[in-house]
Amino acid sequence: MPLTRRAALAGLACLTALPAQAAPRRYVLDTAGSEVGFQFIMSGLPTRGSIPILRADILLDTNRLEASTVDVELDAQGAYTPAPFALDALRSPLVLGVDEFPRIRFKSRRVQLGPDGRISGGAKITGDLTLRDITRPITLDAALYRAPGSAVDDLERLSAQLTGSLSRAAFGATGYAQLVADTVTLDIRAKIRGV
Repeated sequence: MPLTRRAALAGLACLTALPAQAAPRRYVLDTAGSEVGFQFIMSGLPTRGSIPILRADILLDTNRLEASTVDVELDAQGAYTPAPFALDALRSPLVLGVDEFPRIRFKSRRVQLGPDGRISGGAKITGDLTLRDITRPITLDAALYRAPGSAVDDLERLSAQLTGSLSRAAFGATGYAQLVADTVTLDIRAKIRGV
């Protein structure tokens, strides 16, 4: 479910007025409403799909936001697209190869804050994406928002959005190249809560 403009604006203040001595805090995934959305071009038409998030381990360091980390694992076997013939191709050995490679993982290495010094409004997360047992660096645009209407220092429940793109050929997912374009765009939406 897309973040509303109002929620996004409310979230912009999320990480500016934090407690001065807050310790790094671990967050876990709220699986309801969290998924990796993707889009690819098939026979000239945009086609959407999704992959369930199995787990997300997130450490938010409010004293040094750039030291925050994320480690996410996806269930490749749960990959879905509404066209039945495209679904079979997506899960096949020529693309995701879900029988041999059932998991996809992203582990951050670097957080670059937005121009305003926050993880909203222009932040980037660079990390390693492992897909089909091939690991390559990827940089995603990132935003992190607190719940609309919550207090400025209430970081109990947050929403995250990561967007970017990748070359499927770079990960050996080269099947059906005559029908499906190489670039896959990502739209990752997750709800997280502090522990």
